Amino acid sequence: MTLKLALKGAAVAVALLTGLALSSAQAATLRWAAQNDILTLDPHSQNHATTNAILQHAYEGLTRYNTKYEPEPALATKWTNISPTQVRFELRRGVKFHDGSPFVADDVIFSFGRIKQPQGTMSIYVAGIADIKKIDDHTVDFILAGPNPLLLRNIGDFFIMSKAWAEKNKTANVQDYKAKEENYASRNVNGTGGYKITSWTPDQRVTMTANADWWDKANASNVAEVLYTPIKADSTRIAALLSGDVDMVTDLPTQDVTRLRGDSKLKIVDGHEVRTIFIALDQHNNELKYSNVKGKNPFKDKRVREALNIAVDREAIKRATMRGLSLPAAILVAPGVNGHSPELDAAIKPDAERAKKLLAEAGYPNGFEFQLNCPNNRYVNDEEICQNLVSMWARIGVKTKLATEGMATFIQKVQNFDTSAYLLGWGVATFDAQYSLQSLARTRTSGADGNFNFSRISDAQVDKLVDAMKTETDVAKRNALIKEALQRTRDEFLFVPLHHQLRPWAMKTNVTTLHRADDRPAARFTNVK
Repeated sequence: MTLKLALKGAAVAVALLTGLALSSAQAATLRWAAQNDILTLDPHSQNHATTNAILQHAYEGLTRYNTKYEPEPALATKWTNISPTQVRFELRRGVKFHDGSPFVADDVIFSFGRIKQPQGTMSIYVAGIADIKKIDDHTVDFILAGPNPLLLRNIGDFFIMSKAWAEKNKTANVQDYKAKEENYASRNVNGTGGYKITSWTPDQRVTMTANADWWDKANASNVAEVLYTPIKADSTRIAALLSGDVDMVTDLPTQDVTRLRGDSKLKIVDGHEVRTIFIALDQHNNELKYSNVKGKNPFKDKRVREALNIAVDREAIKRATMRGLSLPAAILVAPGVNGHSPELDAAIKPDAERAKKLLAEAGYPNGFEFQLNCPNNRYVNDEEICQNLVSMWARIGVKTKLATEGMATFIQKVQNFDTSAYLLGWGVATFDAQYSLQSLARTRTSGADGNFNFSRISDAQVDKLVDAMKTETDVAKRNALIKEALQRTRDEFLFVPLHHQLRPWAMKTNVTTLHRADDRPAARFTNVK
């Protein structure tokens, strides 16, 4: 070897080593904390925002949202309308699951059958799809029940599993979470996404590492590892941020926001959230559970539901409990959701005297008792909000027995219909009001309709409007149907809407991330310097 070649080889080696060192220096760990743990790793089991926020890193749909919440290609590269009820999707070639096996059409068809299983709560994401047919290994046709204006938005959360992996590990069936069932998929992950979930210790940590074989690694961030830590206690969570033990906290205690804004080592990223906090009332059982009223259900009477609504001082909750970080609500969807109307969303003013009169007219001059179930680690100030309601309803003679617990067991009670009333926060994953109306207010069936309607509301007019908007492709006509349905749920007092959450995030100054109104922080939109 000549001296010239030797020097050239040494220079190349030095360049390679320098490049490797630079790459290693750029790779970063993101330590992220919030109050709520995930419920499961099974991608078709629980429609729970925190669970979906974590699983979106590992599992993918045929579409996904870009930075403007517009659908863009993911596991599909192209789609073509063959007819109003047939859409052809061309699947991305060369994609591998985390175990190295190829992604093909059979995985889409298998996942479609799996997500529809009734023990899961994710079927809303394939609503309106009658069948999926294989054309070849990289082409599928979606056969629709009718024209579907939300198809591309819905299927972003239709996460694709490996058929071979699921069958090999005897997990072809969705986990029945409400029955406290575990399966292989509820504790193990094999997706196609940018991160591999390497471990989950409930109530302690989820660990994710970057997928070197990700199809979109050219657009990946510098976050090579994500450590997600659920920290229930507000003071502990903020102490971890201030001490530097975590890099980012995405659900700030309202009482700490002003103080954190003044800390030079931190920055606050502000943004609204398309999530509405509300109370659902059992309107199905002929006798109300956990109540002193026997032989009937007070919540079936519109006057009682109105009384509970007008007894609530939403501005007081905003001022004293939420420290201004809420928008008092009258309807089920927040600003930023298609169909939201400021005209409809004017919060009801409290009127205790009228509420008492309504209760008396309904046959409850001395009020009555019922139980309110609330999570204590899921939404901003969830337990405190429920305590507010207990006091407000007491002023009209209604005695509320408050039962609070962690989200993991709370949601099992809700899904087993073991409540008389419960607090829930509903984020709108599709940014369209149909998602809320169809999930929460439409009469419950075995499919997507009413799949989160655990208060079992049944209103024929709402059903008619929801069914019409599912297939209406004229934007103006469809929005008119949405408005009428939201007005119907409001005027019939089918729920007790409380407020829409505002959601600032706090992080170290070396962290940059994109605030997500769907409450799903994403590592692909995050960098750590």
